[in-house]
Order: sequence, then C-alpha cells, then structure tokens
Amino acid sequence: MFDFIRTHSRLTLGLLVLLIIPSFVFFGIEGYSTMNEGNSETVARVAGQDIKRGEWDQAHQRNVERLRRQMPGVDAKLLDTPQMRRETLDGLVRDRVLLATARQLNLVPDDARLQRLFVTDPQFAGLRNPDGSVNREILAAQGMSTQMFEQQLRQEFGMQQVLGAVAQSSFAPTAVVGASLDALLQRREVQVQRFDAAQYLAQVNPTDADLEAYYKANEAQFRAPEQASIEYVTLSLDTLSQRVAVPEEDLRRYYDENASRYTATEERRASHILIKPEPDKAAAKAKAEALLADLRKAPATFADVAKKNSQDPGSAAQGGDLDFFGRGMMTKPFEDAVFAMKVGEISSLVESDFGFHIITLTAVRGGDKRPFDSVRAEIETEVRKALAQKQYAEAAEQFTNTVYEQSDSLQPVIDKLKLDKRTATVQRQPAPGATGALASPKLLEAVFSNDVVRNKRNTDAVEVGANELVSARIVQHTPARTLPLAEVQDRVRTRVVAVQAAAKARAEGQQRLAAVQKAPAEALPVTAVVSRAQMQGLPRQVVDAALRADAAKLPAVIGVDLGDAGYAVARVTQVLGREALPGGDGPLQQQYTQAWANAEAQAYLESLKKRNKVQIEEAAVAAAAASAATQ
Repeated sequence: MFDFIRTHSRLTLGLLVLLIIPSFVFFGIEGYSTMNEGNSETVARVAGQDIKRGEWDQAHQRNVERLRRQMPGVDAKLLDTPQMRRETLDGLVRDRVLLATARQLNLVPDDARLQRLFVTDPQFAGLRNPDGSVNREILAAQGMSTQMFEQQLRQEFGMQQVLGAVAQSSFAPTAVVGASLDALLQRREVQVQRFDAAQYLAQVNPTDADLEAYYKANEAQFRAPEQASIEYVTLSLDTLSQRVAVPEEDLRRYYDENASRYTATEERRASHILIKPEPDKAAAKAKAEALLADLRKAPATFADVAKKNSQDPGSAAQGGDLDFFGRGMMTKPFEDAVFAMKVGEISSLVESDFGFHIITLTAVRGGDKRPFDSVRAEIETEVRKALAQKQYAEAAEQFTNTVYEQSDSLQPVIDKLKLDKRTATVQRQPAPGATGALASPKLLEAVFSNDVVRNKRNTDAVEVGANELVSARIVQHTPARTLPLAEVQDRVRTRVVAVQAAAKARAEGQQRLAAVQKAPAEALPVTAVVSRAQMQGLPRQVVDAALRADAAKLPAVIGVDLGDAGYAVARVTQVLGREALPGGDGPLQQQYTQAWANAEAQAYLESLKKRNKVQIEEAAVAAAAASAATQ
C-alpha cells in the first residue's frame, strides 16, 4: 500500500510538476477563452474557431516565464522576439489542429478507456490510490479538481493518437535506407597530392602597389567597430543589503520567531500489519483484533506476525517495516496514530480507507533545533535581504527619476543613493565573456540610442536582472570607421602574402592536375581509404570531392581548391564496402527510420492544417508584433 510513496516520496513533487502543472493543452486550449476579453483581435483560425490575440499573449508570457525559470540569467528581451512570439502562435495552432482532429476521429477516450490508460501508465503511479482511483489530496494540493485532471488527460491522450498513429506505423523502405547509409558509410580508396600554400610563402614578396590594391578592394576587413567609453552605475538588492545594519537583538528575535525553520524535520519509522476490509469488514476487524491480542502478549514477534498475516504487499516481506517518513506522507488516521506513539509501543487498532492497521513505532529522528550561533550568518543574510527588499522599491523609484530628470550627469544619483561609478569600453554587442550589466544587450541598446550618443545624456534606468537597475552615459563615442592603410599595413601585408602564396600553390596544383589527367594511371604520393566518418586527416573538401566523383568512371582524377590553404589533386581508385560499425547498421537504421517517421508525421500535420482550414491573420500578427516591440 505505502511502498510507492515510501520509495519515491522525493520524486512525487517533481512528477506532479512535470505531469500536471505545465499542461499546455488544458490551459492553452480550453482555459484561455474566458481570459482574453481584454484583447479580442483574431490572429488565427482553426476549424472555424478563433485564436485571439489575448490568448496568444498569455500563452507567450507563460513560455517566457518558463524559459526564465530554466535560465535565470537570460535577458527577457531575448525571449520576446518576433520569432519567439511566432513560435508560440504556431504551437497554439498545432494544438488546436490536433485537438480538433482527435474529436473528429473520435480519438478522445471515453471514461472506461481513460481509466484503463490511467491505471496502466507507469507515469501516473504517484497519483494512483491502491484501488486505481485518483488521489484527490495530491490533486487538491496542486489546485486541481478530479474533473479538471480528467479533462486534461482526455485531451492529451486524444492528441497523442493523432500523430502517434502515423509515426508508429511509418517505415523506411530498405532500398532508401541502404542508399542513405551508403552515402554516409561508403568508403573509397583515394590517392592525394597536396600543394600547401605555406610552402610558397617564401616565394612571394608583395609590392606597395599590391598592398594598396588589396586594401582598397577589401576595406571592409579593416573597419574598426563602433564603440563607446562609458561610465555607469548599478542599483541592486545586493548593494542595498550590504549597507543594512542589523542589531544582534533583531537577529535573535528572528531566530525565535522562525524556530521551525531551524528545526530538523521530525521523521518516524514504523512497522504495521494491514488487514484489508474486503470481502467481509467485520471478519477483517475480528482477525485484526485477534492478532493485536497475540502481539500484546508477545511484542517481539511483530515482524514474524507481519510477514505471515499483513496484506500490504509492499511491506509484509520486510516484517511490516515502512522505513522513515514525515508528516503528510501517510493517510491521516495512520499518521495521527504514529506521531502520537512512543518508541516500542504497539498501537490500538487503527482504521483507514485501506483497512485495519496494527502499528509499532520503531525509531524517531529529527526534531532538533539548530543552535543560534550555527545559523547566525544565514539569518543575517536573510534579514539583510528582507530589509533591503523593503528599501529597494523606494530606491528604484529615486534611481529612475534622478537619472531621467538630471540626465546630464550620473553624479546626482551617485550622491543621493551612495552608489559607485564604474567605467568600461563597450560595443553594440556584449563582449565575449562579459558579465553583469555589460552582458546585457538591453543596456547596450540604450547606450547606443540616438539621444544618448548625440546628446551625451544618461540612459533611462535599465533592468538588467532581477532587482537590478543600471544607467549609463557616454564619455567618448567612436563611430565605426575604416582604419587607414598606415595603421593596418602589417595586417594587409599578411593577407596579401597568404593570398599570393595560395595562388602559387593553386597554379602549380592545376598544372599537376592536367598532367595526371593525361596519365590517369600515374600514382600520387599519399594513399588512404576515406569515408565521411573517417577522413584520415585529409581536408573535408578533398573527402567530399572524392565521394562525389562518378564511381562508374574509375580512376577519377579531380582537383580541389582549398582556398587560403592551397590546392590538392586527388585520384579515386576504387569503391569499397560500407565501413563496419561496432554495433552494426542497426542503430543508424533506427535513427533513419525515426527521422522518416517524424517527416511523415509533420507532412500529415500540414495536411490536417489544410483540412481544418487554418488561417493566419498575417496583418494582425504583424501589428501585434510591432505593438509588443514598442512596449
């Protein structure tokens, strides 16, 4: 009875979060219709049913919040792009199409089938009572009724079957799989002669005219990006908390008022004997009372009696042992009895929904309060943060108003809020490895706005993180510019030397190619057996060219331009069988078949969109995206 909860108690909450709370189907399809009255503009239609902008906005906000929880440091603006909003809308449309199709095809399970699915699916084990019913207490703790949960499952099971039937029945023809694996695993013997540009570096000596010509033809390579030297100030919760003074007596008061937080959770270990009430409750009770009487006379035999008589399959074999558990882990009558007992005591008969229990308490742990000195630092941090949080709202308002109203300098806000001024040199995009405020694209966008650049004004207060505001101003702005030749002459020379050396390598390689094409039987210096998975140290361009060569005309002689690296001449001599894999072709065949199934499912989904007359109101979508960008 208690074996699942006892074994998986730490996983129960995670299961519920994954299973119940984020149900996009229930809230995204059925729940939004009553919440979008404030914005009733239609952005899409599926099977004659409208998707309103309010529904889209709320669904997108839920997605953004979910991603922010997964990536706490990410700038929310990066998650609120037109592309991300369109993906949310596509998801709403997809779910509407699947749900409509499930209803059209009668794939939504009836009550009997839904019960069978719920009882047999292992992922719901933590939500099932021993009799197969839904645990109402667990659902209630998540704010859901049984009816809500059933509706959610009914919709999800139906939607899964729409594409599942296609994906699970899909197969890839053997000939197609074989051709695809040949392209990946086929091996060819190839002879190669390389003409590396590095070998020709000493032979080139570009003139000043060469350098100037290259510079003029490639000025974009020698442009310095726009940058700005800035000064900036940060107001954060951490900054405020460091300044908060907390008297010792306040720390002790906090400790006393929150004693439960510093007391280890009490857990108890018990063993029990369960006698189930069916088929005859009176007989079951009589049997339990008889066993209890025997145990009163011989308490030491409890484990043996449990092994022989207990009807709890999860604990009987262990002599009724349930291991340690805390409050809220067991049914209430059982828990109340256990937490009222003394170690070694045997309870009177306890009746619960599962039957009649005889319980013995075997151990108690936890319940001890940690000393003040051991938690003082932790308490001080919490109290400082709490006090700073109260101050932050007022400080944030002062910060925002001051940097705006006295926009010609950051000094007023520095003096008023006792902040530190920092300096940096930035570009329009965060520098690699940048941290804190300088890693915020939102702040950099504000820094390089027209008003801030032109008038050297403070930026508005920019939120760069939770409880963290920043304002910056430009001290010196340097527009993007082409660097003069004199300043980049060494860089230009390096590039010209590389280009000329590659040209010499290419010329000699092409001469060699022409000679080998006239005498195709002539061998080249390096011989290797290559495939796309095993390139044997050869450049990818050489391997790809060798595998593309016409296998019907061997030997095939080809030339391969390696760009700045030089040139290569290759001679394909024979085609070999597939490269043998340690586990055989099976895993790759499965991956290919899965990819094939996904493609067929996607094609089927597209046909369902046409059948359900999906319409995207592009004008409304564009207007909504523009409005969101403005906000």
